[in-house]
Amino acid sequence: MKIRKISPNEDLAAATNKKKGNRYKFVIIGIIFLAAAGFLGFKYLKPKPEAVCLGTDTKIYDAYKDAVVLIKHRYGYFAKINGKEFQLTSEDAKEETIYGTGFFVDTNGDMITNRHVLEPWSSSDEESAKVNATMRNLRMKIASILTKEVSADEYESFIERNWTHASISYNEGEEEGDYDESGEETTESAGEEFVSSNETETATDTSSTDIAASIPVKEYVSIDEIEVFVKTLDIEVALHDSDSEWLNCEVKKVSEDSNVDLGILQLADHRTPGTVSNVIDLENAVANDSTLAPGQKAIMVGYPLGMDLAQTNSGIKVQLYNGQISKESDGNKIQYSITSTHGASGAPVFNECGQLIAVNFSGVDQVQGINFGIVAKHINSL
Repeated sequence: MKIRKISPNEDLAAATNKKKGNRYKFVIIGIIFLAAAGFLGFKYLKPKPEAVCLGTDTKIYDAYKDAVVLIKHRYGYFAKINGKEFQLTSEDAKEETIYGTGFFVDTNGDMITNRHVLEPWSSSDEESAKVNATMRNLRMKIASILTKEVSADEYESFIERNWTHASISYNEGEEEGDYDESGEETTESAGEEFVSSNETETATDTSSTDIAASIPVKEYVSIDEIEVFVKTLDIEVALHDSDSEWLNCEVKKVSEDSNVDLGILQLADHRTPGTVSNVIDLENAVANDSTLAPGQKAIMVGYPLGMDLAQTNSGIKVQLYNGQISKESDGNKIQYSITSTHGASGAPVFNECGQLIAVNFSGVDQVQGINFGIVAKHINSL
């Protein structure tokens, strides 16, 4: 085998080519690195454009009217017995529908509103007590009529048929009996006032025992096996200027802080409609609520009274109301003199420049002009 010797010149040329190749690699890597750094720097380190003060109520309304939605939330009472879940449809378990307001904050279909719009059954201590009492009564009524001989598939129809016989004076082991179809008569017929024969007494006792034994004793489902709860049937939103077109939504999150009445609602398709030209910019919101002083302007865009005021001959229309801040923030809420009623819960409240300062959440029913909003800084906690 003939071995070819590599000359010093060839060895030098190979080494030179290798260096050139490495140099090109470093140049290419450097270009990629600089391009990536430039892109990331432009995306994340670029200076934030200075916010423009809109200055008038009309400009604020025009900028954000499409971002503010009317929320319709329908919910009802449900029972779960031995793993079988179904909706209760009796008069004392009727469905409820409430309205509220929300507003888009990004392009992913996310909307801010109040927690009590998303969970109305726990909106206040009074409402929670009312709902808990209803659920307790429904459990007792079901336990007073539902027998163990009824199959799980027949629970719903059986309860519906026999609901008029249900009672809240439930005691485990007692028979309610009103809906019992046995029809046995236990009243003794008229006879001799006095019978001295021992044989006659024995026969009568035996007869009474036989009649009692022939009446079937019903076993009732224990109240401990019956769960009653409240659940959303559907929650939808309608856009400003829409013709009663409702978009399906899902509850994304609610605040765990009882003092912060906020929640996030999201469109089912996770996309903000193209008709929403401006979402409400949370980065431009007033983060320092100590700067909000009494006398400063407050502007709300929302749907007070829900559909009653929103529905017009030309579609659903959002409304604007203004006033001024009445009291300094306590760190959670701020008071203002904006006119507001049920349905405006969750509406955005702006300052004179169009910056979000609060989310409207409550008021005094007896007196107009005393209303409250959760300060905008708490949205970040969600």
